[in-house]
Amino acid sequence: METRTKNITKTDIAVIGAGPVGLFMVFEAGFLGYKCAVIDSLPHIGGQLSALYPEKPIYDIPGYPSVLAGDIVEKLAEQGEPFDPQYILGNPVSELTEQKDGSFIVGTATDEIHCKVVIIAAGMGVFTPRRPPLENLADYENTSVFYSVQKKAQFEGKSIVIAGGGDSAVDWAVELANSAKHIHVIHSRNSFRAAEETVRQMRELEAACKVTVHAPAQLSELHGKDGQLEQVVIADLEGNKTELEADNLLCFFGMSPALGPINDWNIDLAGKKIAVEASTMQTTRPGILAIGDITDYLGKLDLILTGFAEGAIAAKTAQGIIDPDKKFKLVYTPSKGVPAA
Repeated sequence: METRTKNITKTDIAVIGAGPVGLFMVFEAGFLGYKCAVIDSLPHIGGQLSALYPEKPIYDIPGYPSVLAGDIVEKLAEQGEPFDPQYILGNPVSELTEQKDGSFIVGTATDEIHCKVVIIAAGMGVFTPRRPPLENLADYENTSVFYSVQKKAQFEGKSIVIAGGGDSAVDWAVELANSAKHIHVIHSRNSFRAAEETVRQMRELEAACKVTVHAPAQLSELHGKDGQLEQVVIADLEGNKTELEADNLLCFFGMSPALGPINDWNIDLAGKKIAVEASTMQTTRPGILAIGDITDYLGKLDLILTGFAEGAIAAKTAQGIIDPDKKFKLVYTPSKGVPAA
């Protein structure tokens, strides 16, 4: 049996997770003079911002009253570019080995990353969408059935069934209603878990005959051919079925997070998160730090801007590990500047 040689990357810091916090870690480490390799199981950078809602606006990024999630990713990549990061994408981290000198080898199916510090910025871990129990669902996935919206334009003029009752389902019903042919919203309960204001907007669109809400109801059958959906059948609580014309089905039943191999890395956990010391972002295993939504400590807020601040703290901690004899000096970017990309 042929043994495939892995690609070897040597760097200062291995960042596990290419979401917004992982991307900003590149800048913070680079500003202190350290190189990063960023690993992600997704084939692109941006984490959930790119995978789930690249064209949705975000309102709590300082300096941006409103900014599209995809644009945040683009700007973060641009910010880190002068520090020449290496992106290793498309394969999840499968192993982590500590060397005798305290350094680490982070492994994927195709790569080995040799580093001095590991920083886990993996959001809530590895996410997989919760799928409805429909017999022929796989026949339509990624052609007519989707679990996120990558490009709004692909749904223009389409009849769309949106299944779910949370923020994602209601947000996209409102967002797509004015460009789609029609929107059907399917939810198993009369009440929605989404923000009250967004639910109000959806009800206004319902009154304007742009959205039809079917609740309580659930998905029952899918019909079409060659991967193209033509009809979605729904059922009420009594089992009465209704046939809906549909070009696309968007399922928003949430994501199932899992820590994956992190469970085996001898790191103390706090439920499904990693316990860290807030003043250093250090886990219970020396040399392994964690930042972003995957972390837990007293007073933790799961916000992107919190993760950005944690990245700055982690960079300081990483310097103490990589160059223990070097005194940390806080330098402001207007004074030092950054190298040209």
